[in-house]
Amino acid sequence: MTHPLIPQVLELAAPVAKQLGLEVVEAVFQTNQSPPVLRIDVRSLENEDTGLEDCEKMSQALEAVLDQTDLIPDAYVLEISSPGVAPDLTTDRDFVVFKGFMVEVRLAEPYRGKRTWVGQLVRRDGESVVLSHKGKAMSLPRELVVAVELSNQSPD
Repeated sequence: MTHPLIPQVLELAAPVAKQLGLEVVEAVFQTNQSPPVLRIDVRSLENEDTGLEDCEKMSQALEAVLDQTDLIPDAYVLEISSPGVAPDLTTDRDFVVFKGFMVEVRLAEPYRGKRTWVGQLVRRDGESVVLSHKGKAMSLPRELVVAVELSNQSPD
């Protein structure tokens, strides 16, 4: 069942997306999360791929419009995504853009008894990938990291 605010969100989001050369594919308001998550999926009208930069621009522009209208008066998280955005984080920019997102880190060998860690991304630097795992900062040695990808899991 579509949330009652979605038609209004789409009405606001469509012209913002069009100005950026994008189109809104889908919108979902997940009120079962705390805070609720408003996810807008967009795709490029000009290229086949919609990149992180497109999502970031849409996020900033739509956030300003939504704040101005006060359509959603309570706290919420705005997520802009695309079918073309890969779940793997590889570039420095990926690690900045997705700071605070849930990620899964796979290691080449166990660290503190585990090869896979799930938590909120804090940062990546020359020595480590830092996660917030169960409310505590966990620094994983970068030389052991095989992959970091976006996750919808919660820390175990």
